[in-house]
Amino acid sequence: MKTILLLWLSFGVCQAQTAISSPDDSPSKWKVMAGATDNQRVCHCSLAITDFTFPTERMELLETSNFNLSLRFQEEIDKIQGYQQKLDTYLENIKNLTTQVELWNKEGVSLGELDFEILKLEISEMESLVIGLKSSLKGSNDKVEALFTEVKNISIIANQLETHDKNNILRVRRQITSLQNRLDECRTSQSPVNVKYGTCEHGEIMNVSKPHIVQVNWRGTSYQIGGWGKESHFGSTSELYWVLVGDSSSYFSNVRLYKSYKDLRQYKTYKDQQTTSGRGSGLTLYNNSLYYHCHTRDVCKTNLETNKQDIMTYSNVATRFSYASSKNQDIDLEVDEYGLWALYSREDVLGNMVIGLVNATSLHVIRTWTTSVYKPSVTNAFMVCGVMYATRTLSTREEEIFYMYDTNTGEERHLRIPFEKILDNIHSLSYNPNDRKLYTYNDGFEIIYDLQFKPLTEGKS
Repeated sequence: MKTILLLWLSFGVCQAQTAISSPDDSPSKWKVMAGATDNQRVCHCSLAITDFTFPTERMELLETSNFNLSLRFQEEIDKIQGYQQKLDTYLENIKNLTTQVELWNKEGVSLGELDFEILKLEISEMESLVIGLKSSLKGSNDKVEALFTEVKNISIIANQLETHDKNNILRVRRQITSLQNRLDECRTSQSPVNVKYGTCEHGEIMNVSKPHIVQVNWRGTSYQIGGWGKESHFGSTSELYWVLVGDSSSYFSNVRLYKSYKDLRQYKTYKDQQTTSGRGSGLTLYNNSLYYHCHTRDVCKTNLETNKQDIMTYSNVATRFSYASSKNQDIDLEVDEYGLWALYSREDVLGNMVIGLVNATSLHVIRTWTTSVYKPSVTNAFMVCGVMYATRTLSTREEEIFYMYDTNTGEERHLRIPFEKILDNIHSLSYNPNDRKLYTYNDGFEIIYDLQFKPLTEGKS
């Protein structure tokens, strides 16, 4: 239906004529109407079209509803595509498990090599995922139902395999695990030996105390990388403490020094000692001088009395084998009863840790020992009486001394000495022979551990 409106002036009178066409294309009907003009001689008239029945408002409502429906339809399509990807992943996992179980059943693989607890856990997790998928999909789905059936079948097969353990291999393994736990209990129940500080009349480490939290570093918890400790030259009566706070890339340009433990705890009476392009957090304070990794392959020494800087380049140090939880810590400087040590790695030993005894005056490496432990698998390390102890992460709240290398005898072996930590990552371990404590920097917190040792007859250091 069309409406045409014509306005004109005739003999000073405003008139209007309309033509309305019908939907059935019948001839237009014309109608003349009187109008009026204003002072500007503009013609005005009013026209009421009683038979204009097109539903404009309903048309707009229909367009809005159609748009919303399109959005909902696209959301449902996206969900279905996501479900399809999950189904494909689940099916692939089911196929792998099916192949594994069939291989065990067919070839008679020794059940002693299987870990049924892990297998059953994987199956249980898979079953939960499929049940969740079934509930999220409205209505029946043949693919999901088939997936659910396969999971059930594998669960039954795994239970049968464990039940048919005719050789009792699993029972023996469980007995061995129980025996290992009892041995660990015996180890922790031993009485530690009491010896004078600074001497090595004891065996290897047997236990690490619970963490003693001293405080958060002076820059706050957001600065998680760093280290701390105190003057470590044996026999020194100095109570000088140092705190290193690095940036997110483990670089630092100064070290904060406190003259006493009280000043450290109160964050007062300190001095910010400038350093030269420091890297990592393997710094140590030895005989009133700071020793640390600087530049790329250098060891820097800063004398705190004279501010004299000495630099020695270790050209064979590899720069791509840092500790597991610390960036750019290619050289770790440590101190024990024997003196100053450098822990690093080289390309020719494929990333394994190297222990170097360092002349504290010239910074030359006097002698080296090559270990069999891969440095990036180690979270940190420290020296006690010529023995290197390496740690690794067991969980976000537990660390473990898992490896030792004795430079006195050339002996190396694995250990199991777990100890608690308060946060995920340990960035620095600094042993001090004057108090036999382990100064630890744990994601911004300054922590102290006490070390307990076996008697000398049970393991030489």
